[in-house]
Amino acid sequence: MYEFDDAVAVEETGAGRWRAAIPEGWDFAGITNGGLVMAMLANALGPATGHPDPVTVTAHYTARGAAGSAELAGEVLRSGRRLGTARGQLVQNGRVVAHLLGTFGDLSAHREGVVYETGIPELPTVADCIDPRAGGDRLAPQIFDKVEMRLHPDHLGFAGGEKHGRAEIAGWMRFRDGRPPDPLAMLLFADAHPPSVFNAPEVSLGWVPTIELTVHVHKRPRPGWIGGWFSTEHINGGLLEEDGMLWDEAGDLVAVARQIALVPRP
Repeated sequence: MYEFDDAVAVEETGAGRWRAAIPEGWDFAGITNGGLVMAMLANALGPATGHPDPVTVTAHYTARGAAGSAELAGEVLRSGRRLGTARGQLVQNGRVVAHLLGTFGDLSAHREGVVYETGIPELPTVADCIDPRAGGDRLAPQIFDKVEMRLHPDHLGFAGGEKHGRAEIAGWMRFRDGRPPDPLAMLLFADAHPPSVFNAPEVSLGWVPTIELTVHVHKRPRPGWIGGWFSTEHINGGLLEEDGMLWDEAGDLVAVARQIALVPRP
């Protein structure tokens, strides 16, 4: 079993109930990645609807997740021929970590070509991007031991105090253990990059607590690296929005994401 599959594995304990264990190493400074929590819930709720792939998933985070046991509860709201919808929550130590609402389908049926697409941003090749683990500990949260990163060489100035002027971070990613990307993995990858707000003027490095994350998965990715481009256009009142695009090595759009989060404290 690949590490990601082990991390999001759930065991059914009753109708609409599962137990799981969040492993160590999928975190930033001891706080479990929100994309992993989302993927764990989707891994329980999707099969409950009778559909294999997340199509649109929204999570609201109400507490920090951490390595350790967890309980999941949920219910199927609708299960149709093409799509099913379910909601649920993940609980640790009596506290709800996240609420999730998702619609699931079978993305293998989505074989139509592009009807309208504004284009994928130009990203340097994997060979021309930079391994962030070579940039010092502040650039290497534990999740980078699970998800291999190659970041845009022009987007790493924040690490040395030389921001490039736009709140954006782009690069390539894949699982270190060779696991092929799939729709469930897109939920993790949508939240695995360093936050784009790190390149915003007068914003300090630190934990960026996600309040809400939504991921739309358009199709199953081809094997290989996944490209990602994340940008922040709005920072106001202590809140920020981040938008992301994910595509496979064939250049096909795989998923888009948006989240609202708290601006990191100095």
